[in-house]
Amino acid sequence: MAQIERVGVSLEKELLGAFDKLIAGKGYQSRSEAIRDLIRQQLSSDRLSNEKAEAVAAVVLVYDHHATAIMERLTELQHSHFLKTISSLHIHLDHHDCLEVIVLRGKVGEINRMGDKLVSIKGVKLGRINLLANKGL
Repeated sequence: MAQIERVGVSLEKELLGAFDKLIAGKGYQSRSEAIRDLIRQQLSSDRLSNEKAEAVAAVVLVYDHHATAIMERLTELQHSHFLKTISSLHIHLDHHDCLEVIVLRGKVGEINRMGDKLVSIKGVKLGRINLLANKGL
């Protein structure tokens, strides 16, 4: 387990009250846990500003599986970048629409380029790239 060091923080009463309300709503057991998570999120966000930083991502797509060759194009892109694709999950939402979650690993810039290619395929209705730094947290 990592060594814990105590620090003190001074906050305005209103700000602390708003923070306590926020973390209670999210289910945190303590201010310390909430503050640690906020720090980790900020450090991760800062790392993701570097295109060469290592990261993982979930690319989430909703698409019409009847669209011309969309499934073949998705598969082709994943296979052409095989070392970056960790896994994928395919879910049938209804008669026309599918949800695809593709998990990628690599450098931020490469993941963003691959994610942009996936999101911009003709027939994709909605798409999002969700990046997380995977080193140094």
